[in-house]
This record gives sequence, C-alpha cells and structure tokens, in this order.
Amino acid sequence: MPHNDSTARTTTASNWLIRQRDPEFSDWDAFIAWLEADPAHNAIYDELALLDSRLDDLPNHGCPFDPPLGSEMASANDANPYGAANDDSRPRWSASRRWFGGAMAAALIAAIAIPNVSPLLDRDVRRIETAAGQQESIMLADGSRIDINGDSVLELVENRPRYARLTSGEAMFHIVHRDDDPFLVETHGAHIVDLGTAFNVKRQNGETTVAVSEGVVVFNPKSDNVKMRAGQAVVAADNRQNRLRAKSVDVAAVGGWRDGLLVYNGAPLSQVAADLHRTTGMDVSVSVDAADIDFRGALSISTDSQRTIEDLAALSGTRALKQGRGWMLSR
Repeated sequence: MPHNDSTARTTTASNWLIRQRDPEFSDWDAFIAWLEADPAHNAIYDELALLDSRLDDLPNHGCPFDPPLGSEMASANDANPYGAANDDSRPRWSASRRWFGGAMAAALIAAIAIPNVSPLLDRDVRRIETAAGQQESIMLADGSRIDINGDSVLELVENRPRYARLTSGEAMFHIVHRDDDPFLVETHGAHIVDLGTAFNVKRQNGETTVAVSEGVVVFNPKSDNVKMRAGQAVVAADNRQNRLRAKSVDVAAVGGWRDGLLVYNGAPLSQVAADLHRTTGMDVSVSVDAADIDFRGALSISTDSQRTIEDLAALSGTRALKQGRGWMLSR
C-alpha cells in the first residue's frame, strides 16, 4: 500500500473495524501486522474509533445501527473505549472499542459512498420486465448477478454499473463487493446499500421487504439506517410511523422462489396468493373472509398447479375452489 494513499488506508481501517464486530473474528495476527506495518495505520484506526465515541454529540444522537443479534450490551466500562482506567495491560483495540469502531466505520462507509440518485434519462436505462411465472437472470459487468422473479420490473442504468432500480416485483441480488463502491438498489424511494452481500428485495402492496442471506445490507442509511446481517430482514411499509427494526428469518428461505420453495412465518394469505402468481403464473384469489389468515409453513411449488393449491389449502385450513382458469381460497 503506498505511503501517501490515505484513502486506501482509511478503507482498510474501516474494514478491520467492521470485521472485528464479528464474535468469531480471530485474525488478530494479521491485524497487528497491519498496525505495525505503518505508524499511520494505528493513527487512522484510532481516529475512526474516536469519531464513534463522539456520536452522542451528533444531531442524530446514538449509535446508527442496533447491535447485532446475540451481541453483549454495552457495559459501564464502555464509556472508556480503552477499558478500565487502572488496567493498562488491556490492548488498545478492546472489545467494546471494536464494537463502537465497527459501527462507526460502517456508518462512514454508508454515509460517504452512497451516490446521489438523480432522475434517469430513458436513453440511459435498460428495462427488464418479466411476465408472471417467468424468471430471468442478469449478469453485470463486475460479475454480480441479479435473479428477477416473475411479474417484476427492474431498471439498470448505463453509466451507473453499481446501481439498479426495482420498480415492482422481486429480485435476488448476488453482489461482488467493493469497499470503495457499494452497490445501490433503489425501490419506491428506499435505498438499499450492499456491504458484501446476497439479498432479496420484494416490492408489493405498499411495502418493501429486504432479506439477507449473506453479508451485510443497510436500508436507507440516511434516514432509517437499519443494518441487516445474514438471517435478518426488514419489512418497510410506505406509511410507516414506527422505527424500523431488523427481524430474524431463515437464511435458507431467502430467495427460495428460485428453487421452487416459498417459506412464510405469519404472512397474510393474500400475500401468499400474490407470491404464487408472480412466481408460477397461477391465478389465485382469496375470499374476504380468508384474506387475513396468517399463513405459516413451507410451500413447495411444483409443475402440478392443482397439487400446489391443494397443499396451500391444507396448510392454511381453507378450501380451494376452481374458478375459471384460476383458484379461489375461502374458509
């Protein structure tokens, strides 16, 4: 690394801070070797951690991200990121400092690297539109891949290779990560930023759902600022008033539509019907008296539509009636 490349040093320091948030992080020998390789490394690392310790003085107040599931809450000693005042033997990169520093580094990356999204010109946009039951896979120039579900509209922009806009429907993103150039997905005004990730985005009925199967994603860094790791998701209604929080999901179920599996844990039956239509092309209606049924279970999508609808009826406690070319579910 060139001695005068401060941007590269800052990026590397941020990456170390983020990695050290992982309870299973064990690459301390490499970290210490990086610190000792150049006196500037330690100074930059210290500066990022110090910035985080001053978050309470910023207008938004507090840590921008909730701590990861399973992490320990801050203790009384966290006021001093270097540990207890009388314990000089503790390493300068103490556990509490690593947590705060990692949060700050992630916040810095999200805040600095997100491009301003300006109106798109038709001549610059590649529009991919799929019919219900039709899936399409798009390979990007950087090696990233986007799997698009049926009944969806995705837009790519010629001069923004690290940007996509999901106008409607659903897509699974497998992103080649770049520290200095995060991938940005926009949908209905929401910004989803990749920090090294595979994630699924669905736009349906006035809601945006983001679920992560690998890496880390930040939802609306400049406003909601919700950070999700693998096995977490967020459901954001357009008219939401409460603060968003990440919830736990089954990693294996994220983007399961690609493998013919839809998994739910308390979704309205009307949503399940809409997902079936998008993924398989089946026309499924839900009667008014059954629309609010909370569906829980795994639905295997087969080429036999009657078998699929019978399984759904059995799992949801409804009756499936043939209605023209489609089906009606009722109590």
